[in-house]
Amino acid sequence: MTDRRTPALAVAAFVLTALLAWSGWQPYERETWLLEVMPVLIVLPLLLATHGRYPLTTLLYALVFVHCAVLMLGGAYTYARVPLGFQIQEWLQLSRNPYDKIGHFMQGFVPALAAREILLRGSVVRGRRMLAFLVVCVVLAISASYELIEWGVALAIGQDADAFLGTQGDPWDTQSDMFMALIGAVCALALLARLHDRQLSRLPGARR
Repeated sequence: MTDRRTPALAVAAFVLTALLAWSGWQPYERETWLLEVMPVLIVLPLLLATHGRYPLTTLLYALVFVHCAVLMLGGAYTYARVPLGFQIQEWLQLSRNPYDKIGHFMQGFVPALAAREILLRGSVVRGRRMLAFLVVCVVLAISASYELIEWGVALAIGQDADAFLGTQGDPWDTQSDMFMALIGAVCALALLARLHDRQLSRLPGARR
């Protein structure tokens, strides 16, 4: 069965590729850019390769698009220097650029829907409460794993990892990053579960 969304998805993939090229044209730090956009370099080809046999919901594709844009913007400037973050800092009278917290919120928001989709389509779990619990656990595992990766990078390259870590002098940055991912996961489940269910019902293999 032909997916009628294919032309729109092709346009989205082209736009993401163009944004990736823009972000990598003259990034603030080339090594930091590569580290920040690595998830995009992994996920985008994976989605293109699996679209035919395992298409995702339109909602999830759209959220992945937004998440990739957030990552690429952070990679181009480094998270502590993103202009949008400075504007938010001024509006909210914050002591630091909060753009990295947007990134970690998305790190919870989008994987929550991805995990939910995989678990439901595979009929892995029964019961909405257990589903929500497992989704949150997956998100926290992803967030903790990312923090461990950041730690490993910091140990490997020393002071040059400061831009990638983006702590901006905050001793509780790691904990607040994981907390933002948790908030993102909870918000995704609370706000989008019903819409997600409706879109899943139109995909082959989804639990009805």
